[in-house]
Amino acid sequence: MRQVVLDTETTGLSPEGGDRIVEIGCVELVHGVPSGNTYQQYVNPQRDVPEEVVAVHGLSEEFLSDHPPFAEIVDDFLAFLGDSTLVIHNAEFDMGFINYELIKLGRPPLPMTRTVDTVRLARQKFPGAPSNLDALCRRFEIDNTDRALHGALKDSHLLAQVYLELTGGRQADLALAGPARRQDSANAAAARRPPRPHALDAAEAAAHDRFVEEKLQNPVWRD
Repeated sequence: MRQVVLDTETTGLSPEGGDRIVEIGCVELVHGVPSGNTYQQYVNPQRDVPEEVVAVHGLSEEFLSDHPPFAEIVDDFLAFLGDSTLVIHNAEFDMGFINYELIKLGRPPLPMTRTVDTVRLARQKFPGAPSNLDALCRRFEIDNTDRALHGALKDSHLLAQVYLELTGGRQADLALAGPARRQDSANAAAARRPPRPHALDAAEAAAHDRFVEEKLQNPVWRD
């Protein structure tokens, strides 16, 4: 089973208001485990980037001007997604920006039905608790100390770990656990001691007979 963890960085909050995507980051999961296959692309928004937004992700208009617009990267981006389920933190936000760009280019939008929203998962699992990415990293003891600035690929890597925790937790690899168990069994066999004898010696038998004679009255086994 293939899934794609996806995140975007943008110039603001509203594509309808003129905001645009400036970075896309994706991490591939195969059977719930990161495969090492990723997609990352900076995108020229072809507009200014407000200073308060640059303070969040560090991507200035000058830096982004050297990168292609969405129209030039759309085919590679969609090819990476394929028909996989998309794991997104606050899916409506990212999908809103992606579908705005697709519709603008005459492409069909991506259906929300193919998304898994980790914000909803977190709120179902921990009602009333903070569900932002930083809070979930703290809850699951995921190291996010290098997240001084947001980044689409960086956040996708963090979200992949959070998603695995939300859906059952990290598990030890069975292939690695097998040899360890066999080694433990071998060590146990090597350390096994010969059985100790439990038969009474003459002194112990005599002590038992005295106890029966002196302490017990009419023991049933003598009837």
